[in-house]
Amino acid sequence: MREKITDKETYLNRRVFIRAATLAGTATATTLIYRRLNPRPVEPVPGEKLAAAPNSSQTEALKNGAVNKEQLTPFESITNYNNFYEFDTSKDGVASAAKGFVTKPWQVSVEGLANKPRVFDLDELLKFPLEQRVYRLRCVEGWSMVIPWIGFPLSKLLEKVEPTSQARYVAFQTLLDPQRMPNQRTGVLQWPYVEGLRLDEAMHPLTILATGLYDETLPPQDGAPIRLVVPWKYGFKSIKSVVKITLVADEPPTTWNIESPDEYGFYSNVNPNVPHPRWSQATERRIGEYGRRNTLLFNGYGEQVAHLYQGMDLVKNF
Repeated sequence: MREKITDKETYLNRRVFIRAATLAGTATATTLIYRRLNPRPVEPVPGEKLAAAPNSSQTEALKNGAVNKEQLTPFESITNYNNFYEFDTSKDGVASAAKGFVTKPWQVSVEGLANKPRVFDLDELLKFPLEQRVYRLRCVEGWSMVIPWIGFPLSKLLEKVEPTSQARYVAFQTLLDPQRMPNQRTGVLQWPYVEGLRLDEAMHPLTILATGLYDETLPPQDGAPIRLVVPWKYGFKSIKSVVKITLVADEPPTTWNIESPDEYGFYSNVNPNVPHPRWSQATERRIGEYGRRNTLLFNGYGEQVAHLYQGMDLVKNF
């Protein structure tokens, strides 16, 4: 049977404790251990201010639950606790590794089964009417945040290219550039990172392309300059630093399903009743809180999205 490889973060922490054993009992040792296990947060370079409708109740999406009243996760936590394997496999290493990531110029190609395929420059994308969307983010690893995104509905972009009647799915691709994303030089995942949605999921008003958070453009570690956000799915579905969107007829491959198909399915809707093979999904740890809270089916957005899966077995179709 194939054994699981120890992840990098655990390995590095173990080395810290081994070193600490030789220095135990001294103030110097205590300081070294603390600094390694609690690295100083990376101060992100201030982003450009984005003008967005602040929690506009006029939009149908916000009427239907896009905004919740839970306490926002601090900006420092959102920008220093990240999964972004293109830069680093440890959460506290991404911000440092992504510092200086250049996002201009940037283009997103929208192609495939579309009547009007085209390439959008970043400046064009920022001209879409932007809205603030306060969404819960639930990671498959069992932690969560509440993030005030700035962005626009993905449906508005797709409408511009006019999907054909044969289009049933939407495939997404992250930038492939090992010079700018240094961890792509490793084989930790199959690059480039790819994701996918069913077309009706992509067109749902809660699905957005985010260009910022906390009223500023996205920091590199959070998926600059543009990323997908699908709040009722586990976080790995919300692909970062998108460069290509393709309308297709068949279910597209997705990175984590390729990597471990027995652990990560195509849909990956947040579901407390479907455990990960190695841990329960019944509860979660909200970053900045003590203890755990119960996981909500569809991450609390069931009233808005459950109809998309009517008649499906949510256990089998993880």
